[in-house]
Amino acid sequence: MSGIPHDHYEPKSNGEKWIHSRLPIVGLMYDTLMIPTPKNLNWMWIWGIVLTFCLALQIVTGIVLAMHYNPSVDGAFASIEHIMRNVNGGYMLRYMHMNGASLFFVAVYAHIFRGLYYGSYKAPREITWIIGMIIYLLMMATAFMGYVLPWGQMSFWGATVITGLFGAVPFIGDALQTFLLGGPAVDNATLNRFFSLHYLLPFVTAGLVILHIWAFHTTGNNNPTGVPVRTTSKDEAEKDTLPFWPYFVIKDLFALAVILVVFFAVVGFMPNYLGHPDNYIEANALATPAHIVPEWYFLPFYAILRAFTAEVWVVQIATFVTGGIIDAKFFGVLAMFGSIAVMAAVPWLDTSRVRSGRYRPMFKWWFAILVVDFFVLMWVGAMPAEEPYATISLIATTYWFAYFLVILPLLGVIEKPMTPPETIEEDFNAHYAPKVGGTTTIVNPAE
Repeated sequence: MSGIPHDHYEPKSNGEKWIHSRLPIVGLMYDTLMIPTPKNLNWMWIWGIVLTFCLALQIVTGIVLAMHYNPSVDGAFASIEHIMRNVNGGYMLRYMHMNGASLFFVAVYAHIFRGLYYGSYKAPREITWIIGMIIYLLMMATAFMGYVLPWGQMSFWGATVITGLFGAVPFIGDALQTFLLGGPAVDNATLNRFFSLHYLLPFVTAGLVILHIWAFHTTGNNNPTGVPVRTTSKDEAEKDTLPFWPYFVIKDLFALAVILVVFFAVVGFMPNYLGHPDNYIEANALATPAHIVPEWYFLPFYAILRAFTAEVWVVQIATFVTGGIIDAKFFGVLAMFGSIAVMAAVPWLDTSRVRSGRYRPMFKWWFAILVVDFFVLMWVGAMPAEEPYATISLIATTYWFAYFLVILPLLGVIEKPMTPPETIEEDFNAHYAPKVGGTTTIVNPAE
């Protein structure tokens, strides 16, 4: 929020001045903690600290688990059993790491849909949004590679199916798949590569998270109204904002504590609830599971991947026009990655002049359908590739693309939005100011 006037760190003692002139780390921390933040942020703005906690949890537990893991097809499964049975606290570390991935994705989906509803992707925050989508892709890649490491049945066959998608790329597919696997099939080289990348990518993600935070600290935080903070004077800025510390730090820590109660209840009492039983059987290339499914957080996009079969007329047209270069398998791959690409492109697809969905009556209904559609895709992704699930997944996939490519651009033209409040202070007082004698009393929590 560089455009908002506020007090910056001023070193007082000689020691502080000496450090500040050589490495202004204290000043950076001070400016980060005391950064003016829109004071009307609601509880949907707590997912950032949850995501930060999850990233730290995954890195710390992952480092310890890596000390005891054997990345070979002969020793991987046995090393997981060794961690669970013989390493002090190993079972808890593994269960925290496993379920930490699920909490990570719960938080990131809430974070993304929050941004989609309140228009956090609109100017000047397009780069912040794009960095966030890159982080999300890295999370998916890291989680997929991590799921392969236990070397259970679902790990092996999930890796076989997903890496087989790269073979569908025209002309370079076979070479690309071989390069990814390190050989002609999922084997020891694959496991070594995936282990190496699974260890490395979280640190790349951490670097991008720092860049993501820097980006929205530069452009400023969005808020439920979408109204920008007034920057013409320090007095007006103070009426619209509060310092991040202590108000929002305490609020975020309270929310994190509540979420962690649920998280540790899952870790302690039902740690394998979200896992697949077949993954507790050692990988066997000669025994294919009856139903291969990825982890729950991949299911919506797995459903999109499977939605486009050779019987779908769009696939038939694409195959005919391209002379067979784009077949059903490659079309499904394009659709899966395209479903994420349209989310990344939403800053340019949303044509509405109003930022927040709170003031867009028609948008609210279409967005609610999108949320339901996401859960429908998650459900059918876990079902067998047969009717009626195939038809349901095709309908749900069609709506996903229609929302971003057709509905959002049209809503900006045909929708008549409500008038947002003129200032953040006005919205804050309308919702939170105490009423005395039937009238609203304007207050400043900082006073």
